[in-house]
Amino acid sequence: MPQRSTGPRVQSFSIEPTGRFSLAAAQDFAGGFPAGIGANATQNGLLALFPVEGWDGSAAVDVWQTDDGLIHGETHGIGDPETVRRQVARSLSIDHDGTRWEEVGRRDPVLGAIQSRYDWLRPVCFYSAYEAATSFVIGQRISMRGARVIKDRLAEALGDPIKIGEVVVRPFPRPQRLLEATEVPGLSAIKITRLHDLARAALHGRLDTERLRTLPETDALAELETLPGVGPWTAQAILTRGCGLADALPLNDEISRTAVAAAYGIPVPPDDDEWTRISDAWRPYRMWATVLLHMAWRRDQPETPSYRQSRHAIKPS
Repeated sequence: MPQRSTGPRVQSFSIEPTGRFSLAAAQDFAGGFPAGIGANATQNGLLALFPVEGWDGSAAVDVWQTDDGLIHGETHGIGDPETVRRQVARSLSIDHDGTRWEEVGRRDPVLGAIQSRYDWLRPVCFYSAYEAATSFVIGQRISMRGARVIKDRLAEALGDPIKIGEVVVRPFPRPQRLLEATEVPGLSAIKITRLHDLARAALHGRLDTERLRTLPETDALAELETLPGVGPWTAQAILTRGCGLADALPLNDEISRTAVAAAYGIPVPPDDDEWTRISDAWRPYRMWATVLLHMAWRRDQPETPSYRQSRHAIKPS
């Protein structure tokens, strides 16, 4: 399939977050985002690159925040403008009402201290369930850095080229293009097969992000676990970090469980009942709080193995 340049179509949008929100904190999350690249990019701006759901094209979005708190985006590429806006908002967790996020920290001083340390960070999510699923499958049993290298290789080989000024950028491939991947350095044959299966699932609507968000959590997890390479840990990660559920509790994530123990001075990681009890104070942002605790603990433990190496990450073939 010939590659097409998806420029120079440019559209703009603005989003007013509800509740306290810092784009700079989001940029710093888990190692940072690519810096903004367009004329409106600022020092704290970021560049969002992703295939647009519906899979007719891809977008590159310069995102920045003005002094009045508004988030602005300038979109280059092809894709429904409202879908692009929704994917950006979901990835930054500003599609949720965050007005009670600070209140949760006042109710739970342990969490509140970490909120203050990280400027009331909200989770930064994947742009779609498709990107989450493919990212987690790529990352199984390898380091975060190794997974990032492989994703960059796929983007360079099969991502839609998008021109911004004199610069060409490429996001992760759309599902149609991912089906063209045959040999990728660092990626095993079985992972390529699983990525092809996930691409087909996306094209058939089985990874539709908004549909998965509307399902009862148990039903969504059960659906996701039918996908190749997706076990309980990966299914929950796709739902929380790919679909952006604000109040889900990722009980399959052992490192987050360890982070909770460290933050609350518990000698051993809490069992499900104790974690659920602690997390009741975080409602309606249990996923937000868990991600924040996980990140804070990881930054204090730089030698920790990749979270993708969790014992729950692999589903037997």
